[in-house]
Amino acid sequence: MINFERFVLDNGLKVIVHQDKSTPIVAFNLLYDVGARDEDSSRTGFAHLFEHLMFGGSVNISDYDEVVEKSGGQNNAFTSNDITNYYITLPKDNLEQAFRLESDRMLSLAFTTKSLEVQRQVVIEEFKQNYLNQPYGDIHLLLRPLAYKHHPYQWATIGKEVSHIEDATMEEVKAFFYNHYAPNNAILVIAGDVEVDEIKRLSEKWFSPIESRDVPKRNLPKELRQTEARILSVERDVPVDIIYKAFHMCSRDDANFFASDLISDVLSRGNSSRLYASLVKDKKLFTDIDAFVGGDLDAGLFYFGGKLAAGVSMQDAEAGIDAETNKLKTFLVSDDELTKVKNKVISAHMFSELNVLNKAMNLATSELIGDPNLVNRQLEFYDAVNSEQIMEIAKDIFRQENSNTLYYHAK
Repeated sequence: MINFERFVLDNGLKVIVHQDKSTPIVAFNLLYDVGARDEDSSRTGFAHLFEHLMFGGSVNISDYDEVVEKSGGQNNAFTSNDITNYYITLPKDNLEQAFRLESDRMLSLAFTTKSLEVQRQVVIEEFKQNYLNQPYGDIHLLLRPLAYKHHPYQWATIGKEVSHIEDATMEEVKAFFYNHYAPNNAILVIAGDVEVDEIKRLSEKWFSPIESRDVPKRNLPKELRQTEARILSVERDVPVDIIYKAFHMCSRDDANFFASDLISDVLSRGNSSRLYASLVKDKKLFTDIDAFVGGDLDAGLFYFGGKLAAGVSMQDAEAGIDAETNKLKTFLVSDDELTKVKNKVISAHMFSELNVLNKAMNLATSELIGDPNLVNRQLEFYDAVNSEQIMEIAKDIFRQENSNTLYYHAK
Protein backbone atom coordinates (compact mmCIF):
# COMPACT_ATOMS: atom_id res chain seq x y z
CA MET A 1 0.00 0.00 0.00
CA ILE A 2 1.45 3.35 -1.06
CA ASN A 3 0.11 6.08 1.21
CA PHE A 4 0.03 9.60 -0.18
CA GLU A 5 -1.41 13.07 0.19
CA ARG A 6 -2.42 15.27 -2.71
CA PHE A 7 -2.92 19.00 -3.15
CA VAL A 8 -3.21 21.44 -6.06
CA LEU A 9 -1.61 24.88 -6.29
CA ASP A 10 -3.63 27.88 -7.50
CA ASN A 11 -1.79 27.74 -10.84
CA GLY A 12 -2.99 24.18 -11.44
CA LEU A 13 0.14 22.21 -10.51
CA LYS A 14 -0.89 18.88 -8.98
CA VAL A 15 1.38 17.73 -6.16
CA ILE A 16 1.46 14.26 -4.57
CA VAL A 17 3.53 13.41 -1.50
CA HIS A 18 4.45 9.88 -0.45
CA GLN A 19 6.27 9.55 2.87
CA ASP A 20 8.79 6.71 3.05
CA LYS A 21 11.05 6.95 6.09
CA SER A 22 13.03 3.83 5.15
CA THR A 23 15.33 5.68 2.75
CA PRO A 24 17.53 8.79 2.99
CA ILE A 25 17.04 9.38 -0.74
CA VAL A 26 14.15 11.47 -2.02
CA ALA A 27 12.65 11.05 -5.49
CA PHE A 28 11.47 14.24 -7.20
CA ASN A 29 9.41 13.31 -10.27
CA LEU A 30 7.85 15.88 -12.59
CA LEU A 31 5.56 14.55 -15.31
CA TYR A 32 4.36 16.78 -18.14
CA ASP A 33 1.20 15.74 -19.96
CA VAL A 34 2.79 16.07 -23.38
CA GLY A 35 4.21 13.47 -25.72
CA ALA A 36 4.71 12.71 -29.38
CA ARG A 37 0.94 12.40 -29.88
CA ASP A 38 0.67 16.17 -29.26
CA GLU A 39 2.93 17.12 -32.16
CA ASP A 40 2.01 18.49 -35.56
CA SER A 41 2.40 15.81 -38.23
CA SER A 42 4.81 18.09 -40.11
CA ARG A 43 6.89 18.84 -37.02
CA THR A 44 7.40 15.55 -35.23
CA GLY A 45 10.06 14.75 -32.66
CA PHE A 46 9.49 18.00 -30.72
CA ALA A 47 8.53 16.34 -27.41
CA HIS A 48 11.74 14.33 -27.52
CA LEU A 49 13.75 17.38 -28.58
CA PHE A 50 12.46 19.13 -25.47
CA GLU A 51 13.61 16.31 -23.26
CA HIS A 52 17.11 17.36 -24.41
CA LEU A 53 16.52 21.12 -24.47
CA MET A 54 15.41 21.09 -20.83
CA PHE A 55 18.99 20.22 -19.88
CA GLY A 56 20.48 23.04 -21.96
CA GLY A 57 20.04 25.79 -19.39
CA SER A 58 17.07 27.69 -17.98
CA VAL A 59 16.51 31.40 -17.43
CA ASN A 60 18.42 31.61 -14.12
CA ILE A 61 20.46 28.38 -14.07
CA SER A 62 22.94 27.78 -16.87
CA ASP A 63 24.19 24.33 -15.88
CA TYR A 64 21.48 22.00 -14.60
CA ASP A 65 23.66 18.89 -14.29
CA GLU A 66 26.33 20.67 -12.27
CA VAL A 67 23.82 21.73 -9.60
CA VAL A 68 22.42 18.19 -9.40
CA GLU A 69 25.88 16.65 -9.05
CA LYS A 70 26.95 19.13 -6.36
CA SER A 71 23.75 18.24 -4.49
CA GLY A 72 24.73 14.56 -4.48
CA GLY A 73 21.93 13.68 -6.84
CA GLN A 74 21.24 11.94 -10.11
CA ASN A 75 18.79 12.92 -12.82
CA ASN A 76 17.36 11.77 -16.09
CA ALA A 77 14.28 11.97 -18.29
CA PHE A 78 12.31 10.04 -20.86
CA THR A 79 9.73 10.78 -23.53
CA SER A 80 6.94 8.56 -24.80
CA ASN A 81 4.09 9.11 -27.22
CA ASP A 82 1.99 10.13 -24.18
CA ILE A 83 4.21 11.89 -21.63
CA THR A 84 7.53 13.55 -20.89
CA ASN A 85 8.94 12.69 -17.47
CA TYR A 86 11.84 14.29 -15.56
CA TYR A 87 13.24 13.00 -12.31
CA ILE A 88 15.92 13.67 -9.73
CA THR A 89 16.96 11.47 -6.81
CA LEU A 90 19.01 13.19 -4.12
CA PRO A 91 19.62 13.32 -0.34
CA LYS A 92 16.66 14.78 1.51
CA ASP A 93 18.80 17.59 2.97
CA ASN A 94 19.31 18.93 -0.58
CA LEU A 95 15.72 18.50 -1.76
CA GLU A 96 15.15 22.24 -2.18
CA GLN A 97 17.72 22.26 -4.98
CA ALA A 98 15.39 20.03 -7.01
CA PHE A 99 12.54 22.51 -6.49
CA ARG A 100 14.82 25.35 -7.55
CA LEU A 101 16.01 23.55 -10.68
CA GLU A 102 12.66 22.32 -11.94
CA SER A 103 10.72 25.48 -11.20
CA ASP A 104 13.29 27.49 -13.16
CA ARG A 105 12.98 25.14 -16.12
CA MET A 106 9.20 25.38 -15.98
CA LEU A 107 9.39 29.17 -15.75
CA SER A 108 11.41 29.42 -18.95
CA LEU A 109 14.28 27.82 -20.77
CA ALA A 110 17.23 29.97 -21.80
CA PHE A 111 16.24 29.57 -25.47
CA THR A 112 19.67 30.42 -26.84
CA THR A 113 20.59 29.71 -30.43
CA LYS A 114 23.61 27.76 -29.18
CA SER A 115 21.51 25.49 -26.93
CA LEU A 116 19.03 24.78 -29.73
CA GLU A 117 21.77 23.95 -32.21
CA VAL A 118 23.66 21.73 -29.77
CA GLN A 119 20.56 19.74 -28.77
CA ARG A 120 19.30 19.63 -32.36
CA GLN A 121 22.54 17.93 -33.42
CA VAL A 122 22.36 15.53 -30.44
CA VAL A 123 18.83 14.46 -31.45
CA ILE A 124 19.72 14.17 -35.14
CA GLU A 125 22.70 12.00 -34.27
CA GLU A 126 20.51 9.86 -31.98
CA PHE A 127 17.97 9.47 -34.80
CA LYS A 128 20.65 8.31 -37.22
CA GLN A 129 22.60 6.14 -34.78
CA ASN A 130 19.72 4.39 -32.99
CA TYR A 131 17.02 4.27 -35.66
CA LEU A 132 18.58 4.46 -39.11
CA ASN A 133 22.05 2.92 -38.78
CA GLN A 134 21.48 0.32 -36.06
CA PRO A 135 20.34 -3.20 -36.98
CA TYR A 136 16.55 -3.44 -36.59
CA GLY A 137 16.47 0.20 -35.42
CA ASP A 138 13.74 1.22 -37.85
CA ILE A 139 11.22 -1.47 -36.86
CA HIS A 140 8.85 0.94 -35.12
CA LEU A 141 9.39 3.60 -37.77
CA LEU A 142 7.91 1.04 -40.16
CA LEU A 143 5.37 -0.68 -37.90
CA ARG A 144 3.65 2.37 -36.43
CA PRO A 145 2.52 3.94 -39.73
CA LEU A 146 1.46 0.48 -40.90
CA ALA A 147 -0.85 0.08 -37.89
CA TYR A 148 -2.05 3.69 -37.49
CA LYS A 149 -3.59 5.67 -40.33
CA HIS A 150 -5.31 8.46 -38.36
CA HIS A 151 -4.06 8.72 -34.77
CA PRO A 152 -0.66 10.40 -34.14
CA TYR A 153 0.67 7.17 -32.66
CA GLN A 154 1.65 6.62 -36.30
CA TRP A 155 5.08 8.12 -35.54
CA ALA A 156 7.66 7.19 -32.92
CA THR A 157 8.87 9.63 -30.26
CA ILE A 158 12.06 10.27 -32.25
CA GLY A 159 9.83 11.64 -35.02
CA LYS A 160 8.85 10.74 -38.57
CA GLU A 161 12.00 11.99 -40.25
CA VAL A 162 15.21 13.84 -39.46
CA SER A 163 14.18 16.92 -41.48
CA HIS A 164 11.47 17.84 -38.93
CA ILE A 165 14.17 18.49 -36.33
CA GLU A 166 16.65 19.93 -38.82
CA ASP A 167 14.09 22.55 -39.91
CA ALA A 168 12.71 23.45 -36.46
CA THR A 169 12.82 27.21 -35.85
CA MET A 170 13.29 29.01 -32.54
CA GLU A 171 9.75 30.40 -32.80
CA GLU A 172 8.30 26.89 -33.18
CA VAL A 173 10.36 25.62 -30.28
CA LYS A 174 9.25 28.45 -27.99
CA ALA A 175 5.59 27.95 -28.96
CA PHE A 176 5.78 24.23 -28.14
CA PHE A 177 7.31 25.01 -24.74
CA TYR A 178 4.75 27.62 -23.67
CA ASN A 179 1.86 25.50 -24.95
CA HIS A 180 2.79 22.42 -22.94
CA TYR A 181 5.39 23.08 -20.21
CA ALA A 182 2.97 24.68 -17.80
CA PRO A 183 2.13 24.15 -14.12
CA ASN A 184 -1.45 23.32 -15.11
CA ASN A 185 -0.13 20.61 -17.44
CA ALA A 186 2.19 18.93 -14.92
CA ILE A 187 2.14 16.49 -12.01
CA LEU A 188 4.80 16.68 -9.30
CA VAL A 189 5.41 13.69 -7.02
CA ILE A 190 7.80 13.75 -4.06
CA ALA A 191 8.57 10.40 -2.44
CA GLY A 192 10.90 9.75 0.46
CA ASP A 193 11.54 10.76 4.06
CA VAL A 194 9.66 14.05 3.78
CA GLU A 195 6.91 15.91 5.62
CA VAL A 196 3.79 17.04 3.76
CA ASP A 197 3.82 20.52 5.30
CA GLU A 198 7.40 21.07 4.17
CA ILE A 199 6.58 19.94 0.62
CA LYS A 200 3.62 22.33 0.59
CA ARG A 201 5.91 25.17 1.68
CA LEU A 202 8.53 24.38 -0.96
CA SER A 203 5.90 23.93 -3.67
CA GLU A 204 4.34 27.29 -2.88
CA LYS A 205 7.73 29.00 -2.68
CA TRP A 206 9.14 27.69 -5.96
CA PHE A 207 6.16 26.94 -8.19
CA SER A 208 3.32 29.26 -7.16
CA PRO A 209 4.90 32.34 -8.82
CA ILE A 210 4.69 30.59 -12.21
CA GLU A 211 1.43 31.51 -13.92
CA SER A 212 -0.82 28.93 -15.53
CA ARG A 213 -0.79 28.87 -19.34
CA ASP A 214 -3.27 28.28 -22.13
CA VAL A 215 -2.65 24.60 -22.80
CA PRO A 216 -4.30 23.52 -26.06
CA LYS A 217 -7.23 21.16 -25.58
CA ARG A 218 -6.28 17.71 -26.83
CA ASN A 219 -8.60 16.61 -29.64
CA LEU A 220 -6.86 13.75 -31.41
CA PRO A 221 -8.32 11.81 -34.34
CA LYS A 222 -9.46 8.34 -33.32
CA GLU A 223 -8.13 5.33 -35.15
CA LEU A 224 -10.89 3.55 -37.06
CA ARG A 225 -11.48 -0.14 -36.41
CA GLN A 226 -9.18 -2.03 -38.76
CA THR A 227 -11.04 -4.18 -41.29
CA GLU A 228 -8.28 -5.85 -43.31
CA ALA A 229 -4.85 -7.29 -42.59
CA ARG A 230 -1.83 -5.16 -43.51
CA ILE A 231 1.58 -6.52 -44.47
CA LEU A 232 4.91 -4.82 -45.10
CA SER A 233 8.01 -6.66 -46.26
CA VAL A 234 11.48 -5.09 -46.14
CA GLU A 235 15.05 -6.23 -46.63
CA ARG A 236 17.90 -4.91 -44.52
CA ASP A 237 21.55 -5.60 -43.77
CA VAL A 238 20.88 -7.52 -40.54
CA PRO A 239 22.06 -10.91 -39.16
CA VAL A 240 18.73 -12.81 -39.11
CA ASP A 241 15.11 -12.50 -40.22
CA ILE A 242 12.62 -11.01 -37.78
CA ILE A 243 8.84 -10.97 -37.80
CA TYR A 244 6.75 -8.38 -35.95
CA LYS A 245 2.99 -8.49 -35.61
CA ALA A 246 0.90 -5.71 -34.05
CA PHE A 247 -2.79 -5.95 -33.19
CA HIS A 248 -4.97 -3.05 -32.07
CA MET A 249 -6.09 -3.27 -28.45
CA CYS A 250 -7.62 -1.10 -25.73
CA SER A 251 -6.11 1.90 -23.94
CA ARG A 252 -4.26 1.87 -20.62
CA ASP A 253 -7.32 3.09 -18.68
CA ASP A 254 -9.74 0.55 -20.20
CA ALA A 255 -11.21 -2.13 -17.94
CA ASN A 256 -9.88 -4.82 -20.32
CA PHE A 257 -6.26 -3.65 -20.15
CA PHE A 258 -5.33 -5.93 -17.26
CA ALA A 259 -6.62 -9.03 -19.01
CA SER A 260 -4.77 -8.01 -22.20
CA ASP A 261 -1.58 -7.59 -20.21
CA LEU A 262 -2.03 -11.02 -18.61
CA ILE A 263 -2.44 -12.54 -22.08
CA SER A 264 1.04 -11.24 -22.93
CA ASP A 265 2.32 -12.87 -19.72
CA VAL A 266 0.69 -16.21 -20.53
CA LEU A 267 2.36 -16.07 -23.93
CA SER A 268 5.86 -14.89 -23.08
CA ARG A 269 6.69 -14.28 -19.41
CA GLY A 270 9.59 -16.61 -18.64
CA ASN A 271 10.96 -19.83 -20.08
CA SER A 272 7.86 -21.79 -19.12
CA SER A 273 5.61 -19.47 -21.15
CA ARG A 274 3.71 -20.71 -24.18
CA LEU A 275 5.72 -19.02 -26.93
CA TYR A 276 9.05 -20.15 -25.54
CA ALA A 277 7.95 -23.71 -24.79
CA SER A 278 6.22 -24.25 -28.12
CA LEU A 279 7.94 -22.06 -30.71
CA VAL A 280 11.50 -21.91 -29.36
CA LYS A 281 12.03 -25.13 -27.44
CA ASP A 282 9.68 -27.59 -29.18
CA LYS A 283 9.16 -26.49 -32.80
CA LYS A 284 12.42 -24.50 -32.99
CA LEU A 285 10.86 -21.84 -35.22
CA PHE A 286 12.44 -18.97 -33.27
CA THR A 287 15.61 -18.38 -31.31
CA ASP A 288 13.84 -15.65 -29.36
CA ILE A 289 10.25 -14.39 -29.27
CA ASP A 290 8.30 -11.98 -27.11
CA ALA A 291 4.74 -10.71 -26.72
CA PHE A 292 3.97 -7.44 -24.97
CA VAL A 293 1.46 -4.61 -24.70
CA GLY A 294 2.34 -1.00 -25.40
CA GLY A 295 0.42 0.38 -22.40
CA ASP A 296 -0.56 3.55 -24.27
CA LEU A 297 -2.99 6.09 -22.85
CA ASP A 298 -5.04 5.99 -26.06
CA ALA A 299 -5.99 2.74 -27.82
CA GLY A 300 -2.69 0.91 -28.26
CA LEU A 301 -1.08 -2.17 -29.75
CA PHE A 302 -0.40 -5.74 -28.72
CA TYR A 303 2.96 -6.79 -30.16
CA PHE A 304 4.71 -10.00 -31.13
CA GLY A 305 8.37 -9.87 -32.09
CA GLY A 306 10.61 -12.83 -32.84
CA LYS A 307 13.97 -13.76 -34.38
CA LEU A 308 13.58 -16.67 -36.77
CA ALA A 309 15.75 -19.76 -36.42
CA ALA A 310 18.04 -20.55 -39.35
CA GLY A 311 16.20 -21.97 -42.37
CA VAL A 312 12.70 -21.12 -41.07
CA SER A 313 10.41 -19.29 -43.51
CA MET A 314 8.32 -16.25 -42.58
CA GLN A 315 5.18 -18.26 -43.38
CA ASP A 316 6.08 -21.06 -40.95
CA ALA A 317 7.08 -18.58 -38.24
CA GLU A 318 3.85 -16.64 -38.62
CA ALA A 319 1.83 -19.87 -38.62
CA GLY A 320 3.45 -20.72 -35.29
CA ILE A 321 2.32 -17.42 -33.77
CA ASP A 322 -1.18 -17.84 -35.22
CA ALA A 323 -1.41 -21.34 -33.72
CA GLU A 324 -0.72 -19.96 -30.24
CA THR A 325 -3.24 -17.11 -30.54
CA ASN A 326 -5.83 -19.57 -31.86
CA LYS A 327 -5.37 -21.71 -28.75
CA LEU A 328 -6.22 -18.69 -26.58
CA LYS A 329 -9.36 -18.12 -28.65
CA THR A 330 -10.42 -21.76 -28.54
CA PHE A 331 -9.44 -23.13 -25.13
CA LEU A 332 -9.74 -21.59 -21.67
CA VAL A 333 -6.48 -20.90 -19.87
CA SER A 334 -6.31 -23.25 -16.89
CA ASP A 335 -6.69 -21.92 -13.36
CA ASP A 336 -3.16 -23.11 -12.54
CA GLU A 337 -1.58 -21.31 -15.49
CA LEU A 338 -3.50 -18.12 -14.78
CA THR A 339 -2.55 -18.23 -11.09
CA LYS A 340 1.09 -18.71 -12.05
CA VAL A 341 1.22 -15.57 -14.22
CA LYS A 342 -0.74 -13.57 -11.64
CA ASN A 343 1.82 -14.56 -9.00
CA LYS A 344 4.60 -13.31 -11.27
CA VAL A 345 2.80 -9.98 -11.66
CA ILE A 346 2.39 -9.70 -7.88
CA SER A 347 6.05 -10.50 -7.30
CA ALA A 348 7.27 -7.96 -9.86
CA HIS A 349 4.90 -5.31 -8.49
CA MET A 350 6.05 -5.78 -4.90
CA PHE A 351 9.69 -5.73 -5.93
CA SER A 352 9.21 -2.47 -7.86
CA GLU A 353 7.70 -0.83 -4.78
CA LEU A 354 11.00 -1.22 -2.94
CA ASN A 355 12.30 1.60 -5.14
CA VAL A 356 11.19 5.07 -4.10
CA LEU A 357 11.55 6.46 -7.66
CA ASN A 358 9.31 3.70 -9.07
CA LYS A 359 6.66 4.62 -6.54
CA ALA A 360 6.89 8.28 -7.51
CA MET A 361 6.58 7.49 -11.22
CA ASN A 362 3.65 5.12 -10.66
CA LEU A 363 1.81 7.71 -8.59
CA ALA A 364 2.33 10.32 -11.31
CA THR A 365 1.04 7.98 -14.02
CA SER A 366 -1.98 6.98 -11.93
CA GLU A 367 -2.81 10.65 -11.34
CA LEU A 368 -2.56 11.31 -15.07
CA ILE A 369 -4.93 8.43 -15.81
CA GLY A 370 -7.40 9.96 -13.39
CA ASP A 371 -6.90 8.61 -9.87
CA PRO A 372 -3.59 8.37 -7.96
CA ASN A 373 -5.05 5.54 -5.87
CA LEU A 374 -5.00 3.32 -8.98
CA VAL A 375 -1.42 2.59 -7.92
CA ASN A 376 -2.86 0.66 -4.98
CA ARG A 377 -5.58 -1.13 -6.94
CA GLN A 378 -3.60 -2.63 -9.81
CA LEU A 379 -3.15 -6.03 -8.18
CA GLU A 380 -6.86 -6.10 -7.39
CA PHE A 381 -7.64 -5.56 -11.09
CA TYR A 382 -5.20 -8.26 -12.21
CA ASP A 383 -6.59 -10.69 -9.64
CA ALA A 384 -10.14 -10.16 -10.91
CA VAL A 385 -9.28 -11.39 -14.44
CA ASN A 386 -10.69 -14.83 -15.23
CA SER A 387 -10.14 -17.35 -18.03
CA GLU A 388 -13.42 -16.52 -19.78
CA GLN A 389 -12.44 -12.84 -20.00
CA ILE A 390 -9.04 -13.79 -21.44
CA MET A 391 -10.69 -15.88 -24.14
CA GLU A 392 -13.13 -13.11 -25.11
CA ILE A 393 -10.41 -10.47 -25.34
CA ALA A 394 -8.14 -12.81 -27.30
CA LYS A 395 -10.98 -13.30 -29.80
CA ASP A 396 -11.34 -9.55 -30.20
CA ILE A 397 -7.62 -8.73 -30.47
CA PHE A 398 -6.23 -11.62 -32.48
CA ARG A 399 -8.42 -11.25 -35.54
CA GLN A 400 -6.67 -11.62 -38.89
CA GLU A 401 -8.18 -8.35 -40.16
CA ASN A 402 -6.79 -6.60 -37.04
CA SER A 403 -3.21 -7.63 -37.76
CA ASN A 404 -0.26 -5.54 -38.97
CA THR A 405 2.67 -7.72 -39.97
CA LEU A 406 6.24 -6.68 -40.70
CA TYR A 407 8.45 -9.19 -42.50
CA TYR A 408 11.99 -7.99 -41.81
CA HIS A 409 14.29 -10.00 -44.08
CA ALA A 410 18.05 -10.24 -43.78
CA LYS A 411 19.80 -9.53 -47.08
